[in-house]
Amino acid sequence: MPDPLILTFDDIGAEMLPLVGGKAANLGVLTTAGLPVPPGLCVTTEAYRRVTERAGLEDVLAALATTSAGDVPALNALAAKARELVLAAPVPDDIASAVRDSATGPVAVRSSATAEDLPDASFAGQQDTYLNVIGADAVLDAVRRCWASLWTDRAVAYRAANGIDHGAVRLAVVVQEMIQSEVAGVMFTANPVTGRRREAVIDAGPGLGEAVVSGAVNPDHFVVDTATGEITERRLGDKRLAVRSLPGGGVEHVEAPPVNPASRAGSAEDACVTDAQVRALAELGDRVERHYGAPQDTEWAIDADGVLWLTQSRPITTLYPIPRHAEPSASPPLVAGRANTGGAGAGEGGAPDEPPGEGTRIYFCFSLAQGLYRPITPMGMSAFRLLSSSAMEIVGIPVTDRVAGAPVVAESGGRLFFDITGFMRGRVGRVAFPRLLDVMEARSAKVLRGLLDDPRFSVIQPSLRPPLRRAVRIASRFRAPRRAVKALLNPAAAHRDVELLNARLRGGLSAPEGSTPIQRLDHVERVLSRQIFPLLPTIAPAAVAGFAMLGLAAKALGERARPGELQTVLRGLPHNVTTEMDLALWRVAVRVREDREATSLLLGTPVAELTERFRAGSLPGVVQKGLADFLAVYGVRAVAEIDLGLPRWSEDPTHIIGVLANYLRLEDPALAPDALFATGAAEAALMIKTLSGRAGGLRGRFVRFALGRTRALAGLREMPKYALITALAAMRAELLAVGVELAARGLLADADDVFFLTFREARQALDLPSSGGATRPTPAELVARRREEAARELRRRHVPRVLLSDGTEPEAVGVPAPVDGALTGTPASAGTVTGVARVVLDPVGAHLEPGEILVCPSTDPGWTPLFLTAGGLVMEMGGANSHGAVVAREYGIPAVVGVRGATEHIVTGQEITVDGASGAVLAIVTVT
Repeated sequence: MPDPLILTFDDIGAEMLPLVGGKAANLGVLTTAGLPVPPGLCVTTEAYRRVTERAGLEDVLAALATTSAGDVPALNALAAKARELVLAAPVPDDIASAVRDSATGPVAVRSSATAEDLPDASFAGQQDTYLNVIGADAVLDAVRRCWASLWTDRAVAYRAANGIDHGAVRLAVVVQEMIQSEVAGVMFTANPVTGRRREAVIDAGPGLGEAVVSGAVNPDHFVVDTATGEITERRLGDKRLAVRSLPGGGVEHVEAPPVNPASRAGSAEDACVTDAQVRALAELGDRVERHYGAPQDTEWAIDADGVLWLTQSRPITTLYPIPRHAEPSASPPLVAGRANTGGAGAGEGGAPDEPPGEGTRIYFCFSLAQGLYRPITPMGMSAFRLLSSSAMEIVGIPVTDRVAGAPVVAESGGRLFFDITGFMRGRVGRVAFPRLLDVMEARSAKVLRGLLDDPRFSVIQPSLRPPLRRAVRIASRFRAPRRAVKALLNPAAAHRDVELLNARLRGGLSAPEGSTPIQRLDHVERVLSRQIFPLLPTIAPAAVAGFAMLGLAAKALGERARPGELQTVLRGLPHNVTTEMDLALWRVAVRVREDREATSLLLGTPVAELTERFRAGSLPGVVQKGLADFLAVYGVRAVAEIDLGLPRWSEDPTHIIGVLANYLRLEDPALAPDALFATGAAEAALMIKTLSGRAGGLRGRFVRFALGRTRALAGLREMPKYALITALAAMRAELLAVGVELAARGLLADADDVFFLTFREARQALDLPSSGGATRPTPAELVARRREEAARELRRRHVPRVLLSDGTEPEAVGVPAPVDGALTGTPASAGTVTGVARVVLDPVGAHLEPGEILVCPSTDPGWTPLFLTAGGLVMEMGGANSHGAVVAREYGIPAVVGVRGATEHIVTGQEITVDGASGAVLAIVTVT
């Protein structure tokens, strides 16, 4: 039976999206729910298919498939060609008759695309709408123009940016009774700026809603607490423009006289809606949100009789999902029936999981603190849950379900969050935790301090005794004071102890030869939940002692130390495994440079081809051996390495080969990384001599000793993480073996698909018959959904560093404007540099010319090879002691971190000045 050409709203259900598009599907759902939707019908995608199948779009679609999302001129040209073809296509008689018959009275004709009003992409305003259309011919013409509007420049660009296949999208058209509104507007059922749920935000203007929707009018603005009905904010606009219907069809724009600001401006009487109507709108929005189980972006109208109508509803796609404590796979399990897909995009849809405890909770994004913007794979998240169980037991809090992890662990949008409400409501934690973040993630520290006066987060644990007893117990268990003192007395012995601990860790990472997949899972669970974390407190005391000496030296010096001088002491810092890694790769480049043929090959061959040649063993000997030796030591590392679901460099060396080629472009010997490192070390030694001399006497001798121990020990700060990364790489290898088994049994398409299952799901999958039997979804289907969710999350440009359980993002409230046009952040590495900016969102395959200023969201050790040729660093995340800041200081490049919106306000090619002492980033030349 052929698909229908026309469906009324009463006949449309949510499952009909491919036939009616997003807008019509939502209107059908709202109509069925009994909400006040103006009656109407839908011209289905079947009509669009039949009209366009002979329009000759094939060549346009083929060209779009190979056009980059960043090539706007090419996209616009192809979009114009597509519109021309669609408008010229003849409309079959039966379709034309069906559309003409739908034209009864004034109607609104609206586009309804199959990739529109979706939970993860709203496509708001990307296709066209025609208002107050009167007459059969006019309606048919409006429908044709709606079909063509699937190919507007903005719609094509939006699809390209969101990775949506142009050929897979079709368009239906809504023909709806025209509401001749006296006042209309938009309403968000959650605050789209702060993220706060249960807070309706309403914009209203006189006449039709088009003026408000298009932004042509300064509307009245209201914020309503949905739970109480209280209007918490009222800001009245001038409402200088109204869109009104014309008697013969179409609309006109009518300008209103200006309001005298001295006459009752801002009073309720000046508003175009009454307080009662505002509350009625909020109640209607609440009904819509409860029906969908997620916040909605709605359009509404009030007619001359005062009747309130709902003309459209779609999900608010910009809200960050509220973190959930439960595992994605916790209920129901992966057995016959339907499983929870969870994964990277879980968060909205239905009521969110209730956090433990009462009241509003504070969630801290650990992913961002570790320099990780991208979503973590489900298996990577499971690894953190297991590690958290071990961490909790160290502090004396047993965890009932090790696989589910500690109660403080939560996830949202594939990012790892910690519920830090308990810390922030304790007398010690509310001081100590932000102070720790001052040197690790300064912007988060500032946000958390801004919550201290909020009565919802007042102190409920005023006593110092419980945290003090816990700290003493942990320090005693791991003999931390003894290890710290030993390190200060004999740094060389401390280095030997750290290496022995690392060797002990590495010796127990592999499962016994011949282990079954279940035994390998048991081994991974045991290592992650019991073996790794207890080793970290035994490695850390030496580095802590080094930084403690830096702090004591600073106190001893007082004002004798000028700004930035103590940072100089940390330049060229030895024993830092990340710096050693970068310099090891540089030494490979130095050897390759001596071979002209090898150098030419690396500079003139695509990185993907070089990677294949390395795997085949066919690169020139100096390159092949150099890379192999490097990867034998550092192949456990990766970009975003805290996620064991991502390949290590030993599996995919593409990034490292690209960086190696980039090093070969550095021709100035004075800028060679080893030379810069040696210069930094010499400057540090000179600074210690200067500061100790300035202090003089016994104080000077103490300063010299303290800063010497800082240089001997502080470089070990990277070692605990390196130990963790080494263990995660080994656990990845064990899990890959499990994936091989599941792929061999037909349960997964590829072995590495296992990382898109959780730990619990992988165990359940091993109990399934080959190919999954009657299980729905099968493990392979579940992986496919999770990969799609991860791809969507990869496109997310903003992740909150702190999020409240009511959805509020504290940093979004009261954001100060940059001073004098400068972006400001935390000073991280002293010095001033002016140069060309290079914005890099993903280091893999990134090209950085020597001397360019690297501008990036965040970094982990996998980024740092790029630092060797950078002239400066600007980073959205981090504090003065974060990975990027430390490495920048060691290489002597000016750096500012914690710069809000750096990758949005700065563009590649723009000339900027970075002042690493003041924390300012100033644009010199604006690129348009």
